[in-house]
Amino acid sequence: MKRFANKVVWITGASSGIGAALAEAFAAEGAKLVLSARRRDELEQVVAKSGGEGHLVLPLDLAQPDTFPSLVEAVHQRFGRVDVLVHNGGISQRALVKDTRLDVDRRIMEVNYFGAVALTKAVLPSMLAAKAGHFVVVSSVMGKIGTPQRSAYAASKHALHGFFDCLRAEISADGLFVTLICPGFIRTEVSRNALTGDGSPMNKAEGDITGGHPAELTARQILDAAHARKSEVYVGALGKERLALLLKRFLPSTLENMVRKAVPK
Repeated sequence: MKRFANKVVWITGASSGIGAALAEAFAAEGAKLVLSARRRDELEQVVAKSGGEGHLVLPLDLAQPDTFPSLVEAVHQRFGRVDVLVHNGGISQRALVKDTRLDVDRRIMEVNYFGAVALTKAVLPSMLAAKAGHFVVVSSVMGKIGTPQRSAYAASKHALHGFFDCLRAEISADGLFVTLICPGFIRTEVSRNALTGDGSPMNKAEGDITGGHPAELTARQILDAAHARKSEVYVGALGKERLALLLKRFLPSTLENMVRKAVPK
């Protein structure tokens, strides 16, 4: 049996990276896909790789929550429900606090945090009525620790943990689930698309990212976690990341000293 046979899986940030890999992985497990991101042409390419038949391309901008009710209605008209909502869309950051304009902080929070919250609230009533549904939230190891040049990004990921931990407690009795996913360094375009202090993209690959865990293997780990309905998992190769998490828990001052040395001169 395919683990997600006939399940309706809605993935945001599905045009590339982890999102595109998740689309292929869920399709291989029998899911009916709703794929969202801002660029329709790239979503169409992902659909073609994922089998194409029966999937729905639904462009979405996470910074425009007023559009979400109509998009949810479009999904319901097509499939009648949402079984799994994968919050994967988001943007990263590469700038010191002193160099980051406040509007850039706000944009990152609007996309990474408020976008996920707004879409959750748009989908939640129908899931509660059906007493079934699953929110899979792609956070980050940065949702647990903080390092230089990631202040707004880390804040948005920390916020996701707070919100979805609370939501999990509220909806567990109704048959709904929340899984928080914390990737380490994954081989995607995240660093190229990361915002600098003035809001422009960095347009440069980083060694930790280019040498990171393959997105396809990461997607399989996420599917395993979702199928097992785990509350929180760490995915990727997790070498340096796992060490940082252990230090954060048991030797926080040691980690503080390490990250101070990472501040650009």
